[in-house]
Amino acid sequence: MALFTRQEIEEGLRRLGEIAQAALVRDHLKLRSLAQDLTRSNIDFNRLPRPSTEDPRLLAITASLVELLATRQKQSPPAWTKEIGPLKEPFFMLESAASMKRLRTLCETQSPEPMRKRLLYAPPHFLEFA
Repeated sequence: MALFTRQEIEEGLRRLGEIAQAALVRDHLKLRSLAQDLTRSNIDFNRLPRPSTEDPRLLAITASLVELLATRQKQSPPAWTKEIGPLKEPFFMLESAASMKRLRTLCETQSPEPMRKRLLYAPPHFLEFA
């Protein structure tokens, strides 16, 4: 069931906020669980409005994850995601990438494109579900 009602869209936006916050604090178990729940809800990603936050990190993370998840669900992301540019400094979704050179290189070179273009780095199969 795709999102159509205002209430369902607002619920999807609230969930996206939780996902972005979990990513920002690198709570990967919560992030993965919330992302799975969101994709299983058959959300219409294209209808999600831009988050009201002005925090550039949360905007970049949200835009990246919306594009990533929408693409994997064979949907178009909302137009507002194109307006969100890169961060001023790189952000690694895996804290261990700071100290593990091979992991860092893997993330920098193979991070999913919606993330990499915003200087957000993760392993190539980030948030892929079995």
